[in-house]
Amino acid sequence: MDKILEGLVSSDHSIPVKKAIVKKVVEAAEKEVTEEQCQALFTLTTRLILLGEDAFQKQIGFQVLEAYARYHRPEFERFFNKDFVLSLLQQGYGQLDRKDPAVIDYIHCCLRLLISCPSVLEIFGVIQVEVLRMVCERPEPVLCARLSTLLSDFLQCIPRDKSGVLFCQQLVRTISYFHCFANQERELREYVGQVTKVSTLLQNIWKTEPATLLPSLQEVFAIISSTDPSFDPSIALASLVQHIPVQMITVLIKSLTTDQNVRDASMTKALCRMIDWLSWPLAHHVDTWVIALLKGLAAVQKFTILIDVTLLKIELVFSRLWYPIVRQGALAVLSHMLLSFQHSPEAFHLVVPHVVHLVQSLRTDGLPTSKAFLLQFTELIHCMMYQYSGFPDLYDHILEAIKDLTKPAEEKIKLVLNQSAWTSQSNSFASGLQRQAGKSETGKTGLVNLGNTCYMNSIIQTLFMATDFRRHVLSLNLNGSNTLMKKLQLLFAFLAHTQRAAYAPRNFLEASRPPWFNMGSQQDCSEYLRFLLDRLHEEEKTLQVLESAKPNISSLVDTSSNNTTGATSAEEQEESHLTAAEPKPDGRTLIERTFGGKLITGIRCMQCNCISKKEEPFTDLSLAFCPSAIPQESSQTQGPAEEPRVLCQGSVNGGSEVPEPGLAKAPASNVNFVPVTNEPPLSVPDLVNYFLAPEILDEDNAYFCEKCSSLQRAERTMKVVSAPEYLILTLLRFAYDAKCHIRRKILDNVTIPPLMRLPVHASSSPALCSSSTSSPLQVDSPDSSENLAKKLKPSQKDEEEEEKSVPYVLSSVVMHSGVSSESGHYYSYGHNINGAECSLSTCSALSVPPEQSHKLPNSGREAKDWLLFNDSRVTFTSFQSVQNITNRFPKDTAYVLMYRKQEQPGQNLNGGLMANGMRLSAEPPLQKELLDAIIKDNKLYLQEQELNARTQALQAPSSSCSFRPNGSDDNNPPGSCGPSGGGGGGGGFNTISRLVF
Repeated sequence: MDKILEGLVSSDHSIPVKKAIVKKVVEAAEKEVTEEQCQALFTLTTRLILLGEDAFQKQIGFQVLEAYARYHRPEFERFFNKDFVLSLLQQGYGQLDRKDPAVIDYIHCCLRLLISCPSVLEIFGVIQVEVLRMVCERPEPVLCARLSTLLSDFLQCIPRDKSGVLFCQQLVRTISYFHCFANQERELREYVGQVTKVSTLLQNIWKTEPATLLPSLQEVFAIISSTDPSFDPSIALASLVQHIPVQMITVLIKSLTTDQNVRDASMTKALCRMIDWLSWPLAHHVDTWVIALLKGLAAVQKFTILIDVTLLKIELVFSRLWYPIVRQGALAVLSHMLLSFQHSPEAFHLVVPHVVHLVQSLRTDGLPTSKAFLLQFTELIHCMMYQYSGFPDLYDHILEAIKDLTKPAEEKIKLVLNQSAWTSQSNSFASGLQRQAGKSETGKTGLVNLGNTCYMNSIIQTLFMATDFRRHVLSLNLNGSNTLMKKLQLLFAFLAHTQRAAYAPRNFLEASRPPWFNMGSQQDCSEYLRFLLDRLHEEEKTLQVLESAKPNISSLVDTSSNNTTGATSAEEQEESHLTAAEPKPDGRTLIERTFGGKLITGIRCMQCNCISKKEEPFTDLSLAFCPSAIPQESSQTQGPAEEPRVLCQGSVNGGSEVPEPGLAKAPASNVNFVPVTNEPPLSVPDLVNYFLAPEILDEDNAYFCEKCSSLQRAERTMKVVSAPEYLILTLLRFAYDAKCHIRRKILDNVTIPPLMRLPVHASSSPALCSSSTSSPLQVDSPDSSENLAKKLKPSQKDEEEEEKSVPYVLSSVVMHSGVSSESGHYYSYGHNINGAECSLSTCSALSVPPEQSHKLPNSGREAKDWLLFNDSRVTFTSFQSVQNITNRFPKDTAYVLMYRKQEQPGQNLNGGLMANGMRLSAEPPLQKELLDAIIKDNKLYLQEQELNARTQALQAPSSSCSFRPNGSDDNNPPGSCGPSGGGGGGGGFNTISRLVF
């Protein structure tokens, strides 16, 4: 039979004839054959299989070998023994190299024929040793794939125990040498299929031998973290990722990121190569592992690695979006990399030039998934353009390309950005000492207490939450000036965009602190506010004067309406610095336009009815408390005199609460500090009504009428004739006790309405019998309680003036926690206004009754509409907490309130500027100078965090640390003062001859 077969192979017969002859040879296998004939036939078929000239000869060899081996099993067992297998694997066969895949195919075929024979166990032992040697020789993908197929079918051939671990590690390293240089699709498919077979073998081994998994993964990391420039591992390693159990992510990432033996260069290489794996078409979960590693590095504050890798690989990740088979995973990684890279626009601007082309491609490629993918992609682009506004030259063509696609809501954008920042990553991998204090869930930045500076921190946060004021300050083009307004602008920019959880305003404190404020001492926040606004106002006025005298002197220029570029070139900035800007049409400063209002004080002689009027500007109203012992309708009841009623001028000198002569009455020494329990609590509108109530000037405090040329009984009235955009109200809670020579605090609870109306009168004609700028008024003597009672009595003569009610919505409340003026702590509540406000139809009379406040449209919102700023700590809270704080913590009382003027019905709440130019519809883009400063500080902060984490990681923790969660503060007193908290509580103040409040 062997001669027939050999002659058949070398003959010139046609293929059908040869097949017929082969069929007869196979049928003859059932007949009895001698040992020598079998051996000769096995040798011939082996030569055909291994050395055949074409596929037909190999096919003939396999058919005949299989037939004779089945019917002559003992003979075949003696032929295909362990020595023959060892010779094949170590020396090959004839001219056939031992690394030829045909050798593995032949052995695979023979093992199937011998699977039931006892001698196969000896062959398995030989193969176990030889396959380990073979994978150490780094076989080519095709040979490794054939070997994997053999081992998958015959698991007994896989090395065991320590050899099994070593085999898996070497097989992983072998995969790292797989490279494909083919360009044809067929060849690429073959390559991917070969890699898949090898990775599937490893998956099967990991399942049956779990002890081999971790060493294999350690080998993967050792390979991809190699910094050897001559070695570039194959992305075929990505095929292994899909076989790693997802539940192991946390353990493995923790092991990698906290291992002090892993150098930064190695980690950078590993992360870069994992990102390269996104190009592997069939791998699943690569994006999950890449993002997990990015988060893990952020959690242990290895920001240098993150910055380097992002800038190096962001364009490559973006390029993967062009390929439908890998684009979804690539988008997940791209989104995380861009959204977390919030300290600088550098990464985003690297991919900006490619955005429009990708959008156009997604619109026209016709794939069913492209539309949904395009929506996800444009949401990401909107988030990044929102984060780094101020580059219209870069973004205009993008906005044009995506103008018809849905834009995410601003609140959603803010939430995504807040949750994605590196400093917001959950640090579950580090120990307590390593855990970083990132921003709270509010996304807002706190202010570090620099030593009893809570008075400043609370005011700065209140001004920052005045949305229109903040936007106008940020839109000013100050051209590198060193003014106080410039420092405020920089501080606002940091509060809005820093990565720090809390910013230390040292420079601003030094520039804005009143000269009489001692460093390290507690101070009055209201006094500080007046001084600050006055400084800003006078500064701008001075620049306006200089500008009018010298056109080349720059002034404060509001660029909200004419400068939308935000980031200007150096040439443009230089030109702007040398060119005078146009002053405001009405000549008013930003402080006047934002906080400035006007009052008219009128005095009517009750003898001749001559009226004298004086118009005065104000930036805040100081509201005295009504003496509780005096009935509202009685003019005969004796009682204590009123608290000082101070009218704060546009220019404040000294900022003290001591009233100016002629504007208020001196405080009495017997002020009642205990609220009356059987009457409803006072409200802010009550105090405003008391402030505006008419007052009788009589007896020792009689008015000198110029027309009568004598002292006469008169009536004094105060009317608001110009309502400010932001109404600042200071509650005068501190009264001087003449007996004890201290200033005591009035702890009465005051109801704070979310909405209120301020009566505003039309400005009437000037004084009828004296100048409108009459001399200062003489006021009641301290003992004139009758005049105080009559002050509460309405005027008997109604002037024919037009009156309207201007609606206001509560913006911020500064609280004082403490029982005296010599100690305590300030913190503030801020309304997170997003444009939607209460309907005017709910505002009745001066305020909304408390019992109806639950019906307001805002009351159904989440508590996240209000924020609590307590120095470095910023948390979400609710308006109910603001209203009930004094009931729950009696020493915590409202001190300074800020109300924002509400737009009239029919006006667009976000529709741009109002008539007076005060409302801006969106946050202005950051100017280049501000952006550069923030980017520089953000990089410094990341370096500080990383250095701190590395230092702490080298130190053994001596004790455990616990941290308060950033949650709601509704259950604990927000005004608590500790060494690192408020900085104002307890003793230790310098109170010598100093009235703090």
